[in-house]
Amino acid sequence: MSQEKTSDWALIIDDHPLFCDALELTLRAVSSLQNIATADCMASAMDTISARSKPSLIVLDLNLPDVSGLDGLVKLKAAVGPCPIIVVSSMCENAMISAALHAGASGFVPKHSRRAVFKEALQAVGNHEVYKPPGYVETPDMDDKLDTVERLASLTRQQTCILELICEGKLNKQIAYELSIAETTVKAHVTAIMRKLGVQSRTQAVLVAQQAKFSSVLPETE
Repeated sequence: MSQEKTSDWALIIDDHPLFCDALELTLRAVSSLQNIATADCMASAMDTISARSKPSLIVLDLNLPDVSGLDGLVKLKAAVGPCPIIVVSSMCENAMISAALHAGASGFVPKHSRRAVFKEALQAVGNHEVYKPPGYVETPDMDDKLDTVERLASLTRQQTCILELICEGKLNKQIAYELSIAETTVKAHVTAIMRKLGVQSRTQAVLVAQQAKFSSVLPETE
């Protein structure tokens, strides 16, 4: 990582306290980042980001209590833009790694990895490279699902929020009230969402959103 500025800080998002502590110690040991915040769920992470400047790095566990599958990564990426996100997860099948990278992660480190692997990931991300763990192999039969993940990752933060409310069955008028914006603005966002997702209806948009779940990304087992 580049030399730390006074405003540089990192955010670790993991709901297991001991592992979160271990990640914090590892990050301090292998990078120049010493200003490190932690969060045990996505809501807490979003609150922390809203209260501060954008972090220099985010370390994310995909399995959190208030988001499922790649939903959290997609929402986080929409909120922080170019900030690098390294996923650290026990769900380290090739299919999941591919999906996370296509959803905007800058790197993927399996939770069972040694500290040296995490250091390699930080160095790669610091050089604006995408880090793929040892043994990772591209999954050629997942093009359609990965395309879905990329489409979801292209949504803005506001569009991601609106899509989530659509998935909850909210109407445009209800969404406008909840977000304190004009109904015409909601309609414009819905149109943009459907265009980006390549769908023709709200129902189809909901189905696409469900593709971000673990069960939709990982290959089916017999």
